[in-house]
Amino acid sequence: MKSWVLVFSFLFACHFLYGQITLQGTIDNETDVEGIHVLNTSSRYNTVTNENGNFSIKVSKVDTLFVSSVKYQPKQVVITQEIFEKEILIITLEELVNELDEVVLGPNLTGNIETDLKKIKTKDAINFDDVGIPGFKGVPEEKIPTVIGQTIGPTHVNIEALYKHLSGYYKKLKTRRKWEAQNQDASKILNFYTHQFFVEAYDIPENRLYDFMLFCIETSTLQKDFKKENYTSVIAIFDKKSKAYNSRLEDLEYKKE
Repeated sequence: MKSWVLVFSFLFACHFLYGQITLQGTIDNETDVEGIHVLNTSSRYNTVTNENGNFSIKVSKVDTLFVSSVKYQPKQVVITQEIFEKEILIITLEELVNELDEVVLGPNLTGNIETDLKKIKTKDAINFDDVGIPGFKGVPEEKIPTVIGQTIGPTHVNIEALYKHLSGYYKKLKTRRKWEAQNQDASKILNFYTHQFFVEAYDIPENRLYDFMLFCIETSTLQKDFKKENYTSVIAIFDKKSKAYNSRLEDLEYKKE
């Protein structure tokens, strides 16, 4: 009986020392809590908050979460022993408000981006039903104009675009779109080849398949080759990257021991 108690105690201790939990998190700001990106920089697991600011993500002790949003200051959170044991994390983000010092852009501008952007007049969206012709009625993806030419030209200055370049808004938007594209393509490729294929052909642990796919995407031309249906190159990438990834997992397990 005592031996079973010792075994159980050992396994329980290992869970907290080296195990992995699914952390339940909340962004407790009052507004704009949906769509905030949460990335585990240690394992590459990532997720996005729902309309209530809630998220769940797999973590181990001492992992670092990177929280990113175009509305708030980026924030890093280290998974401490206390957070790991509670399995709950509440995060408050600082609002991203940029002020342009010593820049005069017009008599009605204050330098506060959030306030000044509300003063910029925009035209109503086209209603194709009113004019009797077919057309796209969804919300178009926001375009990112170049600084020279589209934002600042010989005869014009796009104030709104200039603000967004200076504030880093467009930079964050590019990063978010990159992550979203990687997540979507990772899911498409996994569904195309099936989880069983990677487990049996490359010995990738099933709970690491998504991480493996992101690893391939970030370190190769996998996205481009898959979209072009260049499947020979895709398989060659899997052959090469699976060896590197499995070696990395072995090193990780060795360090834990």
